[in-house]
Amino acid sequence: MSNSNYCVNYFKKQRFVTSEVTIGTVKVGGGNPILPQSMTTTDTMDTESSVAQAKRMIDAGCELVRLTAPSKKEAENLGEIKRILNQDGYHKPLVADIHFTPNAAEIAAKLIEKVRVNPGNYADKKKFEEIEFTDNSYQDELKRIEEKFTPLVHICKEHGTAMRIGTNHGSLSDRILSRFGDTPEGMVESAMEFLRICKKNDYHQLIISMKASNTLVMVQAYRLLVKTMQEEGMNYPLHLGVTEAGDGEDGRIKSAVGIGALLEDGLGDTLRVSLTEDPEFEIPVAQKLIAKSNLANLLEIDTNEELTYNPFQYNRRKTHEIGNIGEKHTPIVFADLSSKTEIKPANFFGFGYNYSVELDKWNLQDLAADYVFIGKNTISFELPGMLSVVQEYKTWLQDGQYKKQHYPILTIDQAKDNAPSSEFFLLIEDLNLPIEFIKNNPKAILVLTTKYDNKTQVFRKNRIALDKANLTNPVVFKYDYKITDQEQFQLFSSSDSGNQFIDGYGDGIWITGPQSIVFLNSLSFGILQATRTRISKTEYISCPSCGRTLFDLQETTAKIRSKTSHLKGIKIGIMGCIVNGPGEMADADYGYVGTGPGKIHLYKEKDVVRKNVNEEEAVDALIELIKENGDWVEPK
Repeated sequence: MSNSNYCVNYFKKQRFVTSEVTIGTVKVGGGNPILPQSMTTTDTMDTESSVAQAKRMIDAGCELVRLTAPSKKEAENLGEIKRILNQDGYHKPLVADIHFTPNAAEIAAKLIEKVRVNPGNYADKKKFEEIEFTDNSYQDELKRIEEKFTPLVHICKEHGTAMRIGTNHGSLSDRILSRFGDTPEGMVESAMEFLRICKKNDYHQLIISMKASNTLVMVQAYRLLVKTMQEEGMNYPLHLGVTEAGDGEDGRIKSAVGIGALLEDGLGDTLRVSLTEDPEFEIPVAQKLIAKSNLANLLEIDTNEELTYNPFQYNRRKTHEIGNIGEKHTPIVFADLSSKTEIKPANFFGFGYNYSVELDKWNLQDLAADYVFIGKNTISFELPGMLSVVQEYKTWLQDGQYKKQHYPILTIDQAKDNAPSSEFFLLIEDLNLPIEFIKNNPKAILVLTTKYDNKTQVFRKNRIALDKANLTNPVVFKYDYKITDQEQFQLFSSSDSGNQFIDGYGDGIWITGPQSIVFLNSLSFGILQATRTRISKTEYISCPSCGRTLFDLQETTAKIRSKTSHLKGIKIGIMGCIVNGPGEMADADYGYVGTGPGKIHLYKEKDVVRKNVNEEEAVDALIELIKENGDWVEPK
């Protein structure tokens, strides 16, 4: 490692090489290809269904198949599932997912290739209690954990079984929360306690994960984990994932933002995209993210600079205000109509503006873009009051410079001799940052773009240059893709955007490509929502389903979404069981958690407020709860 605390190099897209772990027929880490994995949604005691689903997952490209083992009987049945799969020619490794039940883990470790344990609930119980520990009493707790965990370490070592130590932000123990709080530091320490026990017993077939539904927490935790492991002489492989990402567009964007931010920095050896969909549909998404990380049209950046910001905490880059951009304003969204031959009011509907001919007025939607680039075009009608227009410089000189809400965009060559005295956009490609010009033009809004695949590193280098020159001009990122596949377009743009906005860098986003204006607008707002930099719609923290799930997650999520999608800024957690449900409620405003067949607990933040509500009444009861707390508005 050089020039970095959490990756090989901040300015080179280079894989962080971890130790190699053997899991049955596959190898993880050590420079091996990044592997996609997923988890069954079947009851593990339903052997036939579990085998059939595992086969579909493997046929789709799944390299590791995880199944839940909540008790001894499920753990024992994993051996039978493995036998049938092997008999039928399916030899991919199986992973037992363990929570609360060390004896189930010890059984599974003798039968299949890998076990996953959650430090937050393997040896601790979660009651959301604040506990005061002295240093001595805390050490006593660590001894208790070691006594409970060491038998599994010995069994894994004896049988050649691998282990994932998987910390989950939603299920940190009361002990960790009491000392470290609900933080990335707490997540890392939760895992390190278990890693130190493994190291003490000379057991190293380990993979580590730091999952959270909040992409900022997730990325910061993985970075801090790598830094901490290095300080303690460890370099175990990383399993990446954004837990409870949700479904559809939101789930894909959120997963790509978090996972992509890490992959772009060379971190990650295996990953799962946790969607509230059938597990075989997760695999192609994971494969596309892996393919994105391997793109190699890279701009060489020769520097040994250090970062000018803290990558382990969120702090927005300091900028000054230019109009409604920068300083305390949320990041703006660009729409692009430059390819049109004529601009009409109807074109604006695709990015959130609906013109009523009868009433002669504009109606704004929640996802209304802030700026529209019209290139060489002109506009002959009255604009919505909240929307601004950007034109090419020559067109602006002829048409827009005396019009309200019209601004020019200039290349560096144009700007050096013709910089307007009022605010303007300055297009900067790659690393051609004109520092002296920017110093003399405080009203320049910088539009950064690059055709290279290492966008994270290119934009990061520009940030360092701006910071070192004490320049606070706002920055808009412009991403241009030629990708026709919609899902791939979503994943690539979200992955490229993740690092910047998670690190507090960026005052706007502008995405172009061969997709509809509606798609591009929704994607732009989705990225800002996933990075928690601009909340414009309801957020659903929805688990991906597994064998513990007590209701149909896809159907229930769709039902809740249909009745609450207008509640801008509200976060609703939809959890299939109590393993991570109560913990994830801490990051949601309201929670819907399965607690038994046909029974639902409803939460306000992390507190359960209604218990054992009948499933057929639970969605209406959730809406009543939202109303009681004053967060309900009637849909338009």
